[in-house]
Amino acid sequence: MYKKIIPVLALCGLWSCGNNETTTTEPPAQTATPPAVATTPSAPAALIPFKVKATHPHDTTLFVEGFLVHEGKVYESTGAPDNIPFTRSLIGILNLKTGKLDEKIEIDRNIYFGEGIVLLNNKIYQLTYQNQKGFIYDATTFKRTGEFSYANKEGWGFTTDGQKLIMSDGSATLTFLNPDNQQVTGTLTVKENGNPVNNLNELEYIKGFIYANIWMTNYIVKIDPATGNIVGKLNMNDLSNDARTKYRNAQEMNGIAYDAAADKIYVTGKMWPTIYEVEFEH
Repeated sequence: MYKKIIPVLALCGLWSCGNNETTTTEPPAQTATPPAVATTPSAPAALIPFKVKATHPHDTTLFVEGFLVHEGKVYESTGAPDNIPFTRSLIGILNLKTGKLDEKIEIDRNIYFGEGIVLLNNKIYQLTYQNQKGFIYDATTFKRTGEFSYANKEGWGFTTDGQKLIMSDGSATLTFLNPDNQQVTGTLTVKENGNPVNNLNELEYIKGFIYANIWMTNYIVKIDPATGNIVGKLNMNDLSNDARTKYRNAQEMNGIAYDAAADKIYVTGKMWPTIYEVEFEH
């Protein structure tokens, strides 16, 4: 079933979801040399405790696919499922006081499904779901300045380590791209206890580690980019339950944004009524 419209009926086990629920095949093998991967299995990742520091409103028409903070501003990109006609594929800046999106960019929902975004060197890079195409915008004017193609059959999440673009495609593989020409520079298989973990979704880079939502679960995993091993995970089931209590049509969790200057972390989900500012050791 189409990945963007399945409601979450219950919290499923992280690893069984990873192995059985994905609708995406592994991307074609790349010619670039991948980062080193550990040759021995890692230990199961420990849960990372967290607490909610604050909450902010979030427009429940926003089907969040990308989430980030740049210069103190929260950026969001959204998708538009066919069966939810009021949704749109947008990029904009969120007002944390009202939850409303200051719309800057829209792509045709009849052609493209907006996915993850990343901002680097005053450029916004945007993925699309199944078109194998991304778009580039000037981060000041929001005018489209280019586009690029990728071999991955799907585009999901996007982040950066400050040098490379890092994308997920719903599999257990992260793909690293050169921001200058969007060519693949390497891939990384994400594992826990030696087992690949599929359904990597929205991404964020925080202090040397990659954090990823696992689609159709309420887990966020912490990934060591040197090995691909999951070294910690957050179970945010309570936040999902809270969001659904406030708005019954809230969809799955998706969205991690890090404000490096203020050292704040925000999380949310598709059509959630709330953005949660959370604190954990990172």
